[in-house]
Amino acid sequence: MLANNSSPIFHYWAGKHPEKVGWLVGPKAMGKTRLWNWVTYAMDNDAYTAWQNGEEWDEEAFYGAMDAARLAARKPEWVAVPDVVGDRSATITRWGEHYGRVRSYGWPVAFVVQDGMVPGDVPGEADVVFVGGSDQQNWKWRNAHIFCENFDRVHIGRVNGLRRLRYSERIGAESVDGTGWFRKGTDGLKMDELNGWLDGLPDTQEELIFNT
Repeated sequence: MLANNSSPIFHYWAGKHPEKVGWLVGPKAMGKTRLWNWVTYAMDNDAYTAWQNGEEWDEEAFYGAMDAARLAARKPEWVAVPDVVGDRSATITRWGEHYGRVRSYGWPVAFVVQDGMVPGDVPGEADVVFVGGSDQQNWKWRNAHIFCENFDRVHIGRVNGLRRLRYSERIGAESVDGTGWFRKGTDGLKMDELNGWLDGLPDTQEELIFNT
């Protein structure tokens, strides 16, 4: 999934590979664009963006985006229940606070795993495991395969290069997201790599790249 990006090349890829390219959209992006009926998407909660910017997570914006998606013709593949980046205990608490309300929308829900978590921390009600966490001590990449081995539906966040994309595919991730494919500088090369990878996938390939 290409995260929060609605550039022409994204639309081209989404049209050419409709079941392989989608959009991971958070509340902030929802306020700047619209949901297209023909684009597969999942909903982020923007907890990582808030953490990265040193801001408080915006609960009102999150549920406002959920309400907007409820009115859209196409519904999300899943929704990331609010989490706290890098904090195991706080994420479990926040899941308890928000799971019921998010589930009431009727869509699959994702639990975002954080640094130090193990498969036993994932609530039984979760439909998708979202491998998030911080970048400290490379926790995510040392543990992603463990979650893929224990759960049928696993999404891996912040996959911004071909090496990690291929690794995610190899360990059995259902989907990934990343913003780095469109950054300036080396991005032209990254976009070419992603385009080549997409063209090389067989039609039966189930991995989905969400544009975040």
